[in-house]
Amino acid sequence: MEYFNFHTHQFTNQSDVLELVNQYPKEFDASIAFYSIGIHPWYIDENRIDADLKIIEEKLQTENCLAIGECGLDKRIEVPFDLQISVFEKQLALAQKFKKPVVIHCVAAFQEVIEIKKRLKITVPMIIHGFSKNKQVAEQLIAAGFYLSFGKYLLKNPDLKTVFEYVPNDRFFLETDTMEESIEQVYELASQYKGLNIKELKTIISSNYKSVFSK
Repeated sequence: MEYFNFHTHQFTNQSDVLELVNQYPKEFDASIAFYSIGIHPWYIDENRIDADLKIIEEKLQTENCLAIGECGLDKRIEVPFDLQISVFEKQLALAQKFKKPVVIHCVAAFQEVIEIKKRLKITVPMIIHGFSKNKQVAEQLIAAGFYLSFGKYLLKNPDLKTVFEYVPNDRFFLETDTMEESIEQVYELASQYKGLNIKELKTIISSNYKSVFSK
């Protein structure tokens, strides 16, 4: 693995990139090498929750399923927040059961995600994908034991540079999510911001990968 793409919706199958491809239970693609699978808060269907959770539980027991997610909380959608919490907590229970990391989608609900982690005593790694918030939120999440993954907003928002610089080297990942830019481009900017060369950055992310995914 030369590059690790922590979260992507596009499977490019490059030989030098390990891609953690996001999958949904009802649209599962068995041809994808490594993936996460979960119920995204945007796509919660009350008629499918139990069936989706059953599929997720089956896949979590396979080697190619590296994580559960993306799942989480989003206060800017119409799906009832109590329902989002219920579905999120059920997926966290599966993550604990099968000792898999969690890819988290979080919009305007960071305090709730921190509280749930604490209340449920979640011990598996939890990673906030697509982080775009300020240093104060980053500090709170890191103090609570979360990892942060950066991608689209790192490229689009120069103000995120100081936040990314602050994040400890053993607590971050890089991703492309849905954007057209490559993971190599994200690594390039991240290495500049951290004052590292690409080789040093690859070593750091490889180490973080082993800490999170080699349990």
